[in-house]
Amino acid sequence: MTLLLQVLVDGFVIGALYGLGAAGFTIIFGVSGVLNLAHGGVMVVAAMVAWMVAGGILHASLLTGVVCGVAAGMVTAYATYYLVVRPAQRSRRIPDEEREIFILTATLLLGIVIQEGIAYLFTSNPVTVPPLVSGVVHVFGVRTPTNELLIGVISWVVLGLLWLFVNRTRQGKAVLAASINPHGLAMLGFELPQIHRLVWGLYGLLGGVAGVLLATFEGASSGLVGGLTASAFIIVVLGGLGSVPGSLVAAYVIGFMETVTAYLISPAIRTLPGMVLLLLILYVRPQGLLGRR
Repeated sequence: MTLLLQVLVDGFVIGALYGLGAAGFTIIFGVSGVLNLAHGGVMVVAAMVAWMVAGGILHASLLTGVVCGVAAGMVTAYATYYLVVRPAQRSRRIPDEEREIFILTATLLLGIVIQEGIAYLFTSNPVTVPPLVSGVVHVFGVRTPTNELLIGVISWVVLGLLWLFVNRTRQGKAVLAASINPHGLAMLGFELPQIHRLVWGLYGLLGGVAGVLLATFEGASSGLVGGLTASAFIIVVLGGLGSVPGSLVAAYVIGFMETVTAYLISPAIRTLPGMVLLLLILYVRPQGLLGRR
């Protein structure tokens, strides 16, 4: 029973973090049609910068480290857009029918570059950002770090703010409209490049927050880049490409599956069950759990 409760608590936190990161990943695809395979790099860069500022090198305050880490996530997202995605989208040398696979490959290579760069600068040893709060609480009799529960709460608060932004602000409604009918939105006088810049900044913000929170919970290292990208890809495809609610549902499915695998089998293969599930879902329901036909 104790193990079950521990799995439920850890799965809740992991699912919330995955949902936070996957929400931005999904919005990017929904608006610009880009599957960013450097996604894990955005999160790990944010985590490593937070660690450097708050404890590893500069020994500044934790708040300063968190802010710098989130900012680094946004910078990495914008660098991905301006240095890789946008040039490929505008290049006349790339045939239209090959553009998507070119961008997919380019972002994958960028993720590898980020991973190797972090390993070269800081080695592949994991680092940990200091916890946001200290102490332990009892959840149904299970001793749980207060920081772990706070991470889950913060993740859902950020997701709630995202919902308010998309549904209650003019810019957010424009983002939603761009994911449904970009040409119609352009006819109404909205500048699509401006919407894309906004979306990539929003993506970097969500990925940066998720990366920093993850580093206070499980730590971060260069080796996480590929795993985080794989988990995000599985989540958005499983939930339904372009569906944020689907991504949130899938994030918890994957989060609990990975947690159970890590506890009962081995952390080394925690992403394997999610990949198997994705293959099965693609055979039965190719559009994903909440995707449109």
